[in-house]
Amino acid sequence: MNDKKLMMRAADNIRILAASMVEKANSGHPGGAMGGADFINVLFSEFLVYDPADPDWAGRDRFFLDPGHMSPMLYSALALQGFFTLDELKQFRQWGSPTPGHPERDLTRGIENTSGPLGQGHTFAAGAAVAEKFLAAQLGKEVMQHKIYAYISDGGIEEEISQGTGRIAGNLGLNNLIMFYDSNDIQLSTECKVVMSEDTAAKYKAWGWNVLTCNGNDADEIRQALIEANKETSRPTIIIGKTIMGKGALRADGTSYEACINTHGAPLGGDAYVNTIKNLGGDTENPFQIFPEVAALYAARKEELKKIVAERKAQEQAWATANPEKAAQMKEWFSGKAPKVDWSQVVQKEGSATRAASAACLGILAEQVPNMICASADLSNSDKTDGFLKKTKSIVRDDFEGAFFQAGVAELTMACMCIGMYLHGGVIPACGTFFVFSDYMKPAARMAALMEVPIKFIWTHDAFRVGEDGPTHEPVEQEAQIRLMEKLKNHHGKDSIRVFRPADADETTVCWAMAMENMETPTALIFSRQNIAKLPEGNDYEQARKGAYIVAGSDQDYDIILLASGSEVSTLVAGAELLRKDGVKVRIVSVPSEGLFRQQSKEYQESIIPTGAKVFGMTAGLPVTLEGLVGPNGKVWGMPSFGFSAPYKVLDEKLGYTGENVYKQVKAML
Repeated sequence: MNDKKLMMRAADNIRILAASMVEKANSGHPGGAMGGADFINVLFSEFLVYDPADPDWAGRDRFFLDPGHMSPMLYSALALQGFFTLDELKQFRQWGSPTPGHPERDLTRGIENTSGPLGQGHTFAAGAAVAEKFLAAQLGKEVMQHKIYAYISDGGIEEEISQGTGRIAGNLGLNNLIMFYDSNDIQLSTECKVVMSEDTAAKYKAWGWNVLTCNGNDADEIRQALIEANKETSRPTIIIGKTIMGKGALRADGTSYEACINTHGAPLGGDAYVNTIKNLGGDTENPFQIFPEVAALYAARKEELKKIVAERKAQEQAWATANPEKAAQMKEWFSGKAPKVDWSQVVQKEGSATRAASAACLGILAEQVPNMICASADLSNSDKTDGFLKKTKSIVRDDFEGAFFQAGVAELTMACMCIGMYLHGGVIPACGTFFVFSDYMKPAARMAALMEVPIKFIWTHDAFRVGEDGPTHEPVEQEAQIRLMEKLKNHHGKDSIRVFRPADADETTVCWAMAMENMETPTALIFSRQNIAKLPEGNDYEQARKGAYIVAGSDQDYDIILLASGSEVSTLVAGAELLRKDGVKVRIVSVPSEGLFRQQSKEYQESIIPTGAKVFGMTAGLPVTLEGLVGPNGKVWGMPSFGFSAPYKVLDEKLGYTGENVYKQVKAML
């Protein structure tokens, strides 16, 4: 146990560095970082188990910072651990700096994750806690005995996603999850009492959490709360720490600047900053310093960690010697490599809905990829993720041997927990719901793309053909939205997300294979509710790997190209039969992934859709979905409205998604 005076000195060191980072950048959030410094100092100097020489060691504790705007606190604490230099702290929020405003993930720097959108970070942590328990059940507790620590602020508690996270974590009894709630009663534009009067402790107790309270600026009370939290055997723990926003801050006139809204989202500024640094015992001329006694504190912790980690790794080695097959399996799972799948085992039923074809693929994945977790937002029998569930069982409290995650009706929470499972390592997550509800998941899809998390999004009921459910359940603009994200590049110059909408059951198998091979970015798989006729005989489905390809049976010497993805390809095939009877020569192109097609050589793209060719595109979404493909000489038949309530075959007739209308539109073009 460290001396209380020393712990305060270390926390003040973090406060000085955090405030100085914001001041130098003239941008950022000093108040919360200053208030949270005591907790982060106790956690990092006494509790968090990690290997300084091996930052991505699978057995380490994880720390997830929900309020990413408090990154100055995290960077400062990591600088005390040796992960950042003082010069790097000085480059906060600057171009090319390793200290951006909201870091996403950098394991070599000790950053597991910080969320941008509030609420997502602690949900990632809950997902990581599920992954740890799942892996312990698969491999053994000798290699999975760590804790997942999360840090949340008032804003994260207010975000709706916290309700889903609290419910699920409590229901599953995630005792490996310990969350500190920085309760300072102040947010960016108001005091919290203006917008919130709930009893947070009672709420978390109702969800089945272990609820502890402490003075969040008192090292002794924080330490005791963490000791108790680590002893908990059946519940997740929330430590409600009452903290002071801008702790230690003084105004220009020397009066207290603590507990003030103005310290939340702007530099302290001028004399207020100078007085604050003096008050905290820093050097106003050279504030970017680590005090000698604080350096010694963290050096001592490093020595402690060497012993702790050596003991843990000795246990792991003994386990590996006794369990060589599991040890090899664990190494493979944490490698980040794509799993090996024998897709020849998939048997597809001709003419089935692509959601049913997806179920056939998921059944094989459940058998062949033991570290895959599949989730559904209370729709497994409709989105057909039950193809996976039938080969395993659901994850439930006290039994994490199953590989199916029942999230309930909580699409955003589900998606973020699945992202957290991947961030933990060792797990390949997938999650399913109706395509129209992808709207709820957009923030998660965006963060997965930013962080290059290869989660698999399974979205079914892909069009107005949902039918009698009506416009509320009929996705129209959703495909255009996700394909807009597909056009963005990530930090490595690759598509930020892969999007596949297969044209029939066999194309679904190839799209699932590509999704499982993609371990660099998220993948969206968009499937039909209704049955779809098989593509013409002799089609080479492996060509789908190029994103767009000529469907077998199409004319090479053509008058017009017919182009679509998903269900509409078979409609084009029906139209082509009528056109050929009329002497029109047709080429049909299936485009399951425009993003992948755009990655092909210019020569290949030109061979499929030559510049200047007449092109007719058909989409059940917005016309803009295909406008970039059909070109200036083309026309797109798309949806001009949100849809209607009626049986899907009636809607096809009324809305012009028939072979007869394809014939009519093409003849008019020619």
